[in-house]
Amino acid sequence: MFSNKTLLITGGTGSFGNAVLHRFLQEDVAEIRIFSRDEKKQDDMRRSYSSSKLRFYIGDVRDPNSIQEAMQGVDYVFSAAALKQVPSCEFFPMEAVRTNVAGTFNTLRAAVSCGVKNVICLSTDKAVYPINAMGISKAMMEKVMIAESKNSDDTVICGTRYGNVMYSRGSVIPLFVEQIKNKQPLTVTDPGMTRFLMSLEESVDLVVYAFENAKPGDIFVQKAPACTIEALAQAILELFHANNPIKIIGTRHGEKRCESLLTREEMAVAEDMGGYYRIPADVRGLDYSLYFDEGKKAAPEEEFNSDNTQRLDIKQVKETLLKLPEIRAELETLKG
Repeated sequence: MFSNKTLLITGGTGSFGNAVLHRFLQEDVAEIRIFSRDEKKQDDMRRSYSSSKLRFYIGDVRDPNSIQEAMQGVDYVFSAAALKQVPSCEFFPMEAVRTNVAGTFNTLRAAVSCGVKNVICLSTDKAVYPINAMGISKAMMEKVMIAESKNSDDTVICGTRYGNVMYSRGSVIPLFVEQIKNKQPLTVTDPGMTRFLMSLEESVDLVVYAFENAKPGDIFVQKAPACTIEALAQAILELFHANNPIKIIGTRHGEKRCESLLTREEMAVAEDMGGYYRIPADVRGLDYSLYFDEGKKAAPEEEFNSDNTQRLDIKQVKETLLKLPEIRAELETLKG
């Protein structure tokens, strides 16, 4: 479906953008456009890949004119531009709104006006029962995505939700590795916290699956396994044959104990697609007198979260980590 097509990635210099490039530069796409604010990261990426298929656009999703210009002639859009750090969004919530909500709105309007075929909006577990500013802004982003999907006849707009993506920028695994290398204690917020374990490659798989299967307004979720933060820290220590102490530092601003990917209400309507859940959009209009329900499916007692999914032990976490190219590269460096 991507043969000879033009792809656009907003926030394309981040971890997800790089993962998309690793996947699609090997295929026969016509062009991949990287749209972001950071000229230094764009220049680094340009030098790193040196591909004639890559084009770079300096701009900001907050500015509808800049995203409109980059959208011309695009077939598929990965809407990944976002403020993602929970503590910083707590201190600057309006900045999260401007990027995560208004920026997504600008991206969707530009995509529809330019006749883009499909747009995927990347969301987060924090949008489910949100307790922090980042999650609230992403929950609103999802509502904007669903609303806009109802007003577009030619552009399919849908979304995906992610839990913890291993070795993505700002995640805990590279922090632990750096602390091991620097002989520092591993800083753990709460040993009993649970987090989903998903690789960057799997995050791209989920987006491709959504592109291939989505109806307007759908949200897709991977059935990822999870582990405790304590098990993750211990697994990394064992992989690196390190004996750094673990230091408990307490939870940060707006931090959740577990990650939730589907609410109880969504579980009641979700479609099980094997390795994924599909959450269909509610396509009813505002005239509820047109609808009549003979009973309603009750919501289950639990949402889908990192506490009730498959729980990996330390051995399984180590096996999962060894699949990551970044971990293998770090281990090879230590051998050298």
